[in-house]
Amino acid sequence: MSCKVIAITNQKGGVGKTTTAVNLADALGKCGRRVLLIDIDPQASATLSLGVDRYSHKSIYDVLTNDNIPLVSTIVKPEHASCDMVISNIELSNLETTLIDNPDREFILNDRIVTVKRKYDYIILDCPPSLGLITVSSLYAADTLIIPVQCQFLAIDGLTQLLNTIKIVQNKKKVNHKSLLIEGILLTMLDKRVKSSWAIVSEIKECFGEKVFKTIITTNIKAQVAPNYGMSVIEYSAKSPASKEYKELAREVIANED
Repeated sequence: MSCKVIAITNQKGGVGKTTTAVNLADALGKCGRRVLLIDIDPQASATLSLGVDRYSHKSIYDVLTNDNIPLVSTIVKPEHASCDMVISNIELSNLETTLIDNPDREFILNDRIVTVKRKYDYIILDCPPSLGLITVSSLYAADTLIIPVQCQFLAIDGLTQLLNTIKIVQNKKKVNHKSLLIEGILLTMLDKRVKSSWAIVSEIKECFGEKVFKTIITTNIKAQVAPNYGMSVIEYSAKSPASKEYKELAREVIANED
C-alpha cells in the first residue's frame, strides 16, 4: 500500500486527540504496519505520553524552520511503542511568527513529509486544539482526517467551524489534484452509565452516518494513567477495555485501506 497521512484533529481541546494519536499509532504498528507519529502540537503531549524528552532531539519545529534539517534526521524510536516518532516542544508555538513572511508556509509540512513517505504505511499527525497555521498545514499535508468527538453536550456544536475549514482546504487541494477525506468521526470518552451520553452517540450517528467509526472509546482510567509511564495503553494494560478499543480502531482504519 502507499503511505496514508492521517491528521487527528478537532479545534476543541480535551476530546482525546493525543490519546487517539498515540494509541492508534501503536496499535497500527502492532498490526505490522510501519508507522510514524508526528507530534505537531506545541504542548508536546504525544511526546510526553511516549516517554520521550521534549528537548532530547531535533523537533518538528526545527524541521519546519530550517531547510538544512531533514525530517528523516529527527525520527526517534520510543522505548514503549511500535512506531517511530518526531517530537515537539513549546518552540513550535513560534511557528506562525517565524514563517510570517514565507508565502508557502502552509505547504512546508507537506513538503517535509513527502521526503519520508516511502518508509511508512501510515503517518499520524497529532494536531493542536486550534485552527491556526499548524492545523491548517496539517490539513494540507493529510490524506484523511480522524475527528475525535467527546460524547458530551455541545459536542456537535464545535464541529461546524472545523468542517468549514476542511471544505476550504478540500477545494484548494483539488486544484493540485489532491484530496482530503474524512477517515471517520471517532466517538470518545463515552460513559456507558450516563443516558445523555448515548443520546449524543445517536445524534452524531444521525448527522454523520457511515462516517462514524463503529469503535467507540469509553472512559477508562488505564488510558489516563498510561502516559505517566511513557507508554501507550496497549503497552501499559493490554487487556484493558481501552486497549481493546484502540486495537479495534486500528483494524477499522486498516479495513479502509481497500
